[in-house]
Amino acid sequence: MVVGKWLLTRPKILIMNEPTRGIDVGAKLEIYNIVNTLAQRGIGIIFISSEFSEILGIAHRVLVMSEGRITTELDPENSTEEDILKFATRKKVS
Repeated sequence: MVVGKWLLTRPKILIMNEPTRGIDVGAKLEIYNIVNTLAQRGIGIIFISSEFSEILGIAHRVLVMSEGRITTELDPENSTEEDILKFATRKKVS
């Protein structure tokens, strides 16, 4: 419902902060489909999530932040959850 209201303004970019937190798997899939459809239409999506597997599954590129700064850009097709954690914490993950 909220996404529909946002789209009435014809945005070029949507910022979605933890849009799937606390919802069931079916609703998550629906949100993923909406995000993919919007991206295909040329709308930029900034998708913020603490679920690393979710980020790697939906993103075209991943910007990792630590202490309020971008620490790296990752290609989700060639990255792992451990890669994200390493740059988010700036520590070696073993």
